[in-house]
Amino acid sequence: MKVLVDTNIILDSLLEREPFVEDADALFEAIENDRVEGYVTATTLTNIFYIVRRQTRSIDRARQAIAETLALMNVSAVDRDVLEIAFASNLTDFEDAVQLACALSDNLEAIITRDVGDFVGATLPILSPKELLERLE
Repeated sequence: MKVLVDTNIILDSLLEREPFVEDADALFEAIENDRVEGYVTATTLTNIFYIVRRQTRSIDRARQAIAETLALMNVSAVDRDVLEIAFASNLTDFEDAVQLACALSDNLEAIITRDVGDFVGATLPILSPKELLERLE
């Protein structure tokens, strides 16, 4: 299954955020074991760098976070077409709209997020990490 992983799930794992880290790590284990094909948007990578650097106060840790993410995940391009689709969407949060537009553009099967309510009206399944893992069993 090809899925877009929301920024919050990546950060849950990288920053070991409780109580979410366990489900995030289980998702990334499924990706490592080729049970799931994971994608992030290009903008997610810039957000990860900024947030990890800010929270850890370490540019080295931020660079490591990007390296780990790039080693594991495919990257969905954010180009003009994606941005126009996002802008025209019915989502109220533009960042979420960009993620949805990327998922649609790359023909992904679902978006994995803790913020399922942020994607109301999306035209593809929006699942929590736990819901995806249950579907894989």
